[in-house]
Amino acid sequence: MDGTLEITEMGLLVLPVVFCVLGYFGDFMCEKPKWFGQSGQLQFGFYSGKCRDGNGFQRNVEDIVKQKVKEKFSSDTTIVAALLRMQFHDCFVNGCDASILLDVPNGEKTAPPNLSVRGYEFIEDIKTEIENTCPGVVSCADIIVMATRDAVVESDIKKMGTGWYPVQTGRRDGRVSSAQNVNLPSPSIPVPQAIAAFSSKKLSTIDMVYLLGGGHSVGVAHCGLFENRLYDFKNTGNPDPAMNTTLLKTLRTLCHRNSGSPNSANLDQDPLKSSSVDKSFYEQIRLGNGILEVDQQLAMDPNTRFPVARIAGSNDFSFQFGRAMIKLGAVDVKIGRDGEIRKKCAAVNSPNRSSGGKFFNLFG
Repeated sequence: MDGTLEITEMGLLVLPVVFCVLGYFGDFMCEKPKWFGQSGQLQFGFYSGKCRDGNGFQRNVEDIVKQKVKEKFSSDTTIVAALLRMQFHDCFVNGCDASILLDVPNGEKTAPPNLSVRGYEFIEDIKTEIENTCPGVVSCADIIVMATRDAVVESDIKKMGTGWYPVQTGRRDGRVSSAQNVNLPSPSIPVPQAIAAFSSKKLSTIDMVYLLGGGHSVGVAHCGLFENRLYDFKNTGNPDPAMNTTLLKTLRTLCHRNSGSPNSANLDQDPLKSSSVDKSFYEQIRLGNGILEVDQQLAMDPNTRFPVARIAGSNDFSFQFGRAMIKLGAVDVKIGRDGEIRKKCAAVNSPNRSSGGKFFNLFG
């Protein structure tokens, strides 16, 4: 995905979802809901009671982040895809430790897959506001996770808050950022290899289907990322036979052969839902309307086609996507002395800064 992409169990009770959705509109704090489970030493509501402003008044950290995201979304709806992509890229390299935010020589930002990642300034803006309120309390790693959740909520076209999920917090920020550590799957990776990549992060096949589909339900991909599917798929001289012929004709008018076109296509081909994190993406790939090869293969591979079909016909996508995001947010986190609370997200606190690349990947 490009700079704008921003490329478990089933049958759980609905009642807890309603409870948490209501919480989004008030001051409800999730008190370690057992139906989501805990991850290591991360906690739901970790910052409750920990942030007091200069006048001694207690502030709700999650409310501060939510308001900043709401303001940003009102002027830039693509922030949803940008933050989803940022969290994926951060968590898959050294864990969810905000190492992607560090401005250091040969850091993660400089790796080819991250050159079009955006949203750095926005996370720093949130960090500045929180530091001005209660300095030295909230990590940049937690800000990424909270802001991503709130952006998903804002993307709900019905504005019912159904995309809300509780987030665990208590992460510390990492001190190391190296481009050499960035090794992310490509958008043409075979599904079995993608499953293996997610499994290495303790994420199941079902988690992968929700995370890829949810992450690719918003944003766009540039022509160069799928042009081979239109004209010379796997050096056959023919288009990808898995692509819907109507979509093929449309994309060929958008992306001419070897043109280097800067044009892009929505990853979710439903024009009414391409900016909302929902199940529409799964419905589209079942129709042959996947843009990236890995997306289309999710609907065809024997390991994933049945979960895709189930999600496309389900009513609990938001809940299950939230569960998968919670698991992603718990990947290789740093706590206690393993990390720090940065004063600024782009720099470590001490002078001992560490620095360091594979290529465009299925997260963006």
